[in-house]
Amino acid sequence: MPNPFAVVTGASSGIGFELAACAAADGHDLLIVADEPEIEAAAKRLAGPDRIVEPMVADLGSAEGVDALWKEIGARPVDLFFANAGRALGHAFHEQSLEAIYRLVDLNVTQTSILLHRMVIRMRAQGRGRILVTGSIGGYVPGPYDAVYNATKAYLDSLCIAVREEMEGDAPSLTCLMPGPTDTLIFERGGLGEAPIADSDRLADPARVARAGYEAMLAGRAGVVPGILNRLTIMFAGVIPNDWLAKVHARGARPSTD
Repeated sequence: MPNPFAVVTGASSGIGFELAACAAADGHDLLIVADEPEIEAAAKRLAGPDRIVEPMVADLGSAEGVDALWKEIGARPVDLFFANAGRALGHAFHEQSLEAIYRLVDLNVTQTSILLHRMVIRMRAQGRGRILVTGSIGGYVPGPYDAVYNATKAYLDSLCIAVREEMEGDAPSLTCLMPGPTDTLIFERGGLGEAPIADSDRLADPARVARAGYEAMLAGRAGVVPGILNRLTIMFAGVIPNDWLAKVHARGARPSTD
C-alpha cells in the first residue's frame, strides 16, 4: 500500500522544513517546494528508505509557478497540504518599491489563494485531506515597517477561518498556524534583519512552532497560536486601540540606526 502523500511549500528551511519533517516522520511521501536550489539539500535531509521525497524549485508568487506545482502533483491524492510559502518586506511603506510590494502580495495573497482554492476542491472530491496554512499573529496587529506583510497575513488568517466555517466539518480540515516572530530567514530576506524584532534571543524555535501547527492540524483545530506571549498579543489586539498597537509594533520593527 502506498504511503500517504504530503505537499509542503516554502520547505527549504524554517517552519516549512520542520513541517515537512513532521510529515516525513509520520510516514508520508513528500513533494517539497521552494523558490531556491536549497530545496534539493532539504530533500536529502528528509529522505529515508521508506519514503520518497521529491524536491521542486518553483516561484509560487507567479501563476506559472503555481501551474507547474499543480502539474507536478498530477492526479495523486493529497493527504496533507501545507501552504507555508511567504515573504516579508521591511522598512517604511514609502521606501518600498512597488515591484517588491507586488511580489509580496502575489505570493502571500493571490497565488496562495489560488492554490488553496484548487486544493480545497481536490480534497472535497477525495472526501479526505487536511490543510495547514501559515498565517501570523501579525494579522491581528497593524504593522509599521512591515505594513504590507501584516496586511497579507490578516487576509490569510481571516480567509482560513471563513473557509473552514463554510465547509461545516466536511473534508478537508483547514487549520491556520499563527506564529509570532520565529527564528527563520524571513527577517534577513525581508529586509528586517536590522530591526529589534529580529533579535535571535526573542525568536521562537521553528521546530516547536511547526510541531504545534502539525498537531493542531491532525486534531482538526481551526487555528493555533504557539507561545503564551503570542496568545496574549492576540487577546489584547481585540481590546487595545489599533493606533496603540501600531506604536508598539513600530518599536520592534523600525530598522536600527546604530
